[in-house]
Amino acid sequence: MVSNYIETFRQFSFGTQVRKSPYSDAALRWGAKGFSVYNHMYIPRDFDDPERNFWNLVNEAILCDVAVERQVEINGPDAARFTQYLCCRDLSKCQVGQCKYVLLTDQDGGIINDPVLLKLAGNRYWLSIADSDVLLWARGLAVNAGMDVYINEPDVSPLQLQGPKSRDILRAAFGDGPAELKYYRFSEYDWNGVPLVISRTGWSSELGYEIFLRDGSAGDRLWEYLMEVGGPLGLHPGHTSSIRRIEGAMLSYHADMTLKNNPFELGLDRLVDLEMEADFVGKSALKLIREKAVSQLLVGLEIEGPPLAGPNDEHWPVTRDGHVAGRVTSAIYSPRLRKNIALAMVARQHAGIGTRAVVDMFVEKRTCEVVPKPFYDPGKLIAARA
Repeated sequence: MVSNYIETFRQFSFGTQVRKSPYSDAALRWGAKGFSVYNHMYIPRDFDDPERNFWNLVNEAILCDVAVERQVEINGPDAARFTQYLCCRDLSKCQVGQCKYVLLTDQDGGIINDPVLLKLAGNRYWLSIADSDVLLWARGLAVNAGMDVYINEPDVSPLQLQGPKSRDILRAAFGDGPAELKYYRFSEYDWNGVPLVISRTGWSSELGYEIFLRDGSAGDRLWEYLMEVGGPLGLHPGHTSSIRRIEGAMLSYHADMTLKNNPFELGLDRLVDLEMEADFVGKSALKLIREKAVSQLLVGLEIEGPPLAGPNDEHWPVTRDGHVAGRVTSAIYSPRLRKNIALAMVARQHAGIGTRAVVDMFVEKRTCEVVPKPFYDPGKLIAARA
């Protein structure tokens, strides 16, 4: 049987420059039909019809291989000071066992990455990163920072358990402690001698958890255990849902933001603390950007017409009166809302709610309207519910 999985995986393989995850073979056994590349690793992108995956997520629960969310570990006597130097969000009150969504900015205020930070100890942190080379950035900065830190990529591979039934499944798998974690908190857990970190986080806008495996050799066993325990409770193998993340206006690095974008135009001002005493990379540049005000803003759009066949694979121009006003960054059809929804970066003067424009999809043009975001659960109460 194993040889069959290996033969199957070769149809996705680009060679040894792209790594498999500890869960890749298990994902194939459970029906993965497509993979893409993220942080130089394979990530399953297709188990079933994307709409079915969406309904599994919002009605029951899905298990996703997100080992591509690599951890950049920072430890040593100056780890707290160096981690703050990387992040534009004030970390002075961050507690051990707490997670924080943070931004890493460069010297010009451009966004390097938007990881979730986990504080494991007073001088030990993980950055659970999006799709860019934070390890190289951090090690490069450390060379001349004059701080005593050690930076590496540990053997840590997360799974996401997401959906309204995820708490019951987690409780059945690991007991009451992890299941009762507060939002954006984590705890360490010993699973029959296999070390885990379990956090109340996830990339779905739903109630959910991330299970960080700290021993890659146990990946297959962990996946099978969770499916065995969770299957009778409504757990499905799945993949991160573009439909749900766009409904929740969750940003995707390379799609909705790049190094050319700054936090203010993305509406992420809350993650920038320019008044704190500590210095961080990009602080001076971000002060200037704030003073001048940004020329473009990320907005929500509803696009008229029949359901989109799938997500956009190009940045569609948004025009008004025949002139380019911006571009669509992420678009999808939401079967729950029965609407085509999108995120778009547009010129500030065209960003007002109710503004109507045209999306040029290259094969056709459709009318659109600027609407509030998120598109669903605007208070983001679902993921944070007790």
